[in-house]
Amino acid sequence: MVFMGTSPFALPSLRALASHEEVTAVVTQPDRPRGRGRKVAPPPVKELAGELGLVLIQPERVKDPVFVAHLRQLRPELIVVAAFGQILPQEVLKLPPLGCVNVHPSLLPKYRGAAPINWAIINGETKTGVTTFLMDEGMDTGDILLARETEIGQEETAQELGERLAKLGAELLLETLKGLKEGTLQSTPQDEREATYAPILKKEDGLIQWSKEAHRIRDQIRGMIPWPVAFTLWRGKRMKIYRGRTGDGKGVPGEIISLEGGIEVACSRGSLLIEELQLEGGRRMGWEEFVRGHRLTKGERLM
Repeated sequence: MVFMGTSPFALPSLRALASHEEVTAVVTQPDRPRGRGRKVAPPPVKELAGELGLVLIQPERVKDPVFVAHLRQLRPELIVVAAFGQILPQEVLKLPPLGCVNVHPSLLPKYRGAAPINWAIINGETKTGVTTFLMDEGMDTGDILLARETEIGQEETAQELGERLAKLGAELLLETLKGLKEGTLQSTPQDEREATYAPILKKEDGLIQWSKEAHRIRDQIRGMIPWPVAFTLWRGKRMKIYRGRTGDGKGVPGEIISLEGGIEVACSRGSLLIEELQLEGGRRMGWEEFVRGHRLTKGERLM
């Protein structure tokens, strides 16, 4: 088998695969600049592959004929993909006789695309799951092999849910491989009528619109962790919000209506009590420490 993955979501699947199967090679994205300092850093899957002593390949593009030729020499029976980050071309999809199996963190056909965990939370979903499917040329459109559902915690962030789904995905992957070996799995076409799309997040998706209902803003905050982090503007500076809870306060949307129990901001319906935040140029802190260090006043507006 060949494993293809890049982000932290892929780590439990790679670890599980390596402990149960012969992994001929691991394919991951090239090292890229990351973080505030933009230092070049290896993707998480590269680090784990090194720890496990596996052969590593880092093509700039999976369409590169040199990479495709290298992959063909490996003669994989099956390719396993989890959060790889590039669309596989037809010549790669057709290469393994048993196909390419993808581990995807949603209940397909809902939330196809790059950010299914984030958008499930942002949209207020109460359940999600993981799906294994046989890849085709579409964006997460292939026939479903297995799916497993799980509840989304009321306070769970995208980062926390992602860690949980990654472990669930690894379990489902092993179950899928067992079924494929035993010939007990039958794939099922996706219902296109149920399909939704979860596009990659952009920084501007984090901007809070206080004209929305409080519970929707709370879900946006949860869904934007760890990146890009939901934000608002206070006195012309960007204020990132990491944690908040809903309240019953009333006022003009965006208005600070109380400084008791949190920085309470009015929404179109209800209010949001900001509990953890970070002002541009400062550090992340709890609301009480922030209020002590800044002259915040009731009646001010967040934009």
